[in-house]
Amino acid sequence: MRLTYDKTQFLLDNEPLTIISGAIHYFRVVPEYWQDRLEKLKNAGFNTVETYMPWNLHEPSPGQFDFSGMLDIERFISLAEKLGLYVIIRPGPYICAEWEFGGLPAWLLNIEGMALRCYNQPFLKCAQAYLHEVFQHIKPHLLENGGPIIMVQLENEYGSYGMDHAYLRALLDIYHQEEVNAFIFTSDGDDMSMLNGGTLPDVFKVVNFGSQATRNFQHLREVQPEGPLMCGEFWNGWFDHWGEAHHVRTADDTAQALEEILAQGGSVNFYMFHGGTNFNFYNGANHDKVYQPTVTSYDYHCLLSENGDMTPKYEACKAVLKAHGFPTDMLEVHNQPTCAYGKLRLSQSAPLFSHLDEIVTKRLSCPRVLPMEKVGQNFGFILYRTTLKGPFQSRPLKLREVHDRALVFFDGQYQGVIERDQPSDTIQVAVERGQTLTLDILVENMGRVNYGPELYDYKGITEAVLLGIQEVHDWQIMCLPLDDLSRLQYEDRLYLEGPCFYKGELEVEKAQDTFVYLDHFHKGNVFINGFNLGRYFERGPQRSLYLPGPLLKPGKNTIEIFELHGTDLAEIECRDVADLG
Repeated sequence: MRLTYDKTQFLLDNEPLTIISGAIHYFRVVPEYWQDRLEKLKNAGFNTVETYMPWNLHEPSPGQFDFSGMLDIERFISLAEKLGLYVIIRPGPYICAEWEFGGLPAWLLNIEGMALRCYNQPFLKCAQAYLHEVFQHIKPHLLENGGPIIMVQLENEYGSYGMDHAYLRALLDIYHQEEVNAFIFTSDGDDMSMLNGGTLPDVFKVVNFGSQATRNFQHLREVQPEGPLMCGEFWNGWFDHWGEAHHVRTADDTAQALEEILAQGGSVNFYMFHGGTNFNFYNGANHDKVYQPTVTSYDYHCLLSENGDMTPKYEACKAVLKAHGFPTDMLEVHNQPTCAYGKLRLSQSAPLFSHLDEIVTKRLSCPRVLPMEKVGQNFGFILYRTTLKGPFQSRPLKLREVHDRALVFFDGQYQGVIERDQPSDTIQVAVERGQTLTLDILVENMGRVNYGPELYDYKGITEAVLLGIQEVHDWQIMCLPLDDLSRLQYEDRLYLEGPCFYKGELEVEKAQDTFVYLDHFHKGNVFINGFNLGRYFERGPQRSLYLPGPLLKPGKNTIEIFELHGTDLAEIECRDVADLG
């Protein structure tokens, strides 16, 4: 079996096929819910599921690969196949996806001579090693090998980044060397420079947009005069940044845009069908003049909500597909129950600075500050410490290129926050003759840029620390990736100031979905039974964190919170509805 095409349509074994696809990222959904989300996709009239594959999850450190648990792509593909769905795979190397660093592993930034996403031998060598492992898992599932994968993407929206066709050709050569005999395609925005820069003459092209299908398909026709029309990413919703309003798109407007795509005879891939969650530290960021990190929720205001509920948009699009003859309502589907477990008072705490030995994974002494990547750290927090000796008069503390948010302490006392793209000389330092002062700077990586020319996004303090015009030297650097809290020794009392871990036990009779509200907290992360749910931030718009039921267990569950700014009440609440702003 093979996917081909003629002048106007896709052909599957010479039979016409209109691809109705929806994006579900397996790595943003707990595996226990994969089948539920795929069944809802099938039930709405879709015949295909599309997913990215994030390099930084599958190869977290050089040569160490992971395709287990939440990363078991073969299990996800097999579940789709059992439901009679086709699969579109977008394996990278780069995926964007509002995902940390666009899916690229942070360790690339520490390789000599590295240049990202271009004809650069260090990058291509790493990409080839990664793709070799990926193809071992997806080749058995290609359509040509009897599986459900009908299309594989070469690179992702490359025309939005570069125009290095030698690089694209090198990637295509890797596909051929690995004997990936599949229908290969590229996808780009409708701008002509993007469509020209992001593809090759002999590779099939699709175009990405959220509306105006007639106009955008005309642009596609200018670079690809014949062949089926396809919207590779139909943006039926959008993502949120911290400090912005929650993005909403009406069901009627979405359905009308879908109708226009189908009226043009087009195939379509909904981006997203179900968004899911940016668990852990894996949210990405944009940088258009200012740095804009993405929130934890990837609800996307699409057809299924973050917790998998069918929305009015789901029903509206299903009605359009049904009217066009696509089979719907073939399965019995339902929303997962949610539970309001109520308020939980956290009973133990562990202040960061008095528990560093239990949480720091690496220490080193350096004459100058170094970014995370240069000390082998990918995510989380990094602490810079030095001792200042007097005398010197009051001078501004300047952090040159802090990425992304720094808390400053003098002798353990909080002085303020310095954020990326904000003035960094608002904190003054003075030390009397014969006195010393311990300067601590705790920096959070809030997500590497995932799109555009600012992709080279080192984290921590990336250049220098200055007092006035003098550079500060002699640093102790401590890595806090927060990937294992098991060594923390909590105290049976509550400290309510400064960076601190809090711990409590949530007891449940039945494990169900719930939403964690942190109304008394300011900024930090929530951990459930050791699993990092993601970040919360009083800046909003997101006001709750989604806690999938499968992460809980009947009986006692450990909840830990790392709070950066202290709290007036160490209490959270689990409600049965989300608040995304």
